[in-house]
Amino acid sequence: MRAAVRRVTAFLWIGLAGLVFAQQPARNNPEPPEPPAKELGPATSPTADKAADAVKAPVTLPREPTAAPVDPKTYVVGPEDILLIRVWREGELSGAVQVRPDGKITMPLLGELQAAGQTPEQLKAEVVEKLTEFVNKPEVMVQVQSVQSRRYYITGEVNRPGAFTLVVPTNVLEALTNAGGFREFANTKKISILRKGKIIKFNYNEVVKAKNLQQNIPIESGDYIVVP
Repeated sequence: MRAAVRRVTAFLWIGLAGLVFAQQPARNNPEPPEPPAKELGPATSPTADKAADAVKAPVTLPREPTAAPVDPKTYVVGPEDILLIRVWREGELSGAVQVRPDGKITMPLLGELQAAGQTPEQLKAEVVEKLTEFVNKPEVMVQVQSVQSRRYYITGEVNRPGAFTLVVPTNVLEALTNAGGFREFANTKKISILRKGKIIKFNYNEVVKAKNLQQNIPIESGDYIVVP
């Protein structure tokens, strides 16, 4: 009888020990600690972020086409010039157009117009006259946006040889300045200007010393300046 009581008591102690052991956390595989909570700033939304970015980003406004610095009453339009024609409240009739090699341009409604050989003011008057058939009291502006028909050329011992647009009246000394000056071995006493089959001499050394200033002639379209 005593032996049976001992066996029951031992069985109860083993079961109780197992229950206590199951409730204890495993020592060999501890659970990873939870990461510390991050401090949050003020709540933001995608819309607010985009608005903030828009404030920071630089604003680029569309640039208006600029006209070349020519006198619309005296400048004579030539082939390859780019003209800016605007008709008030008529966007389809407005825009930039390049003069073709035959000297003509094409406009909506009006078709072909002779532009080369006219000043911007003369061309404007012609456009107004022809548009009167389609538009009530048309207001027209004609500008030279880019001069391409009038050029002179500089070659030889200069720092920037090439073609230069003749937008404003320019003399030989100014033209040479536009070419960035002379290279080391340039012969500045024997500069030549080739004009329509003629050779015109230019002595830079004399002109900068205010001697023989009549050499400093105005440049004409098509001139070639040669610096040996």
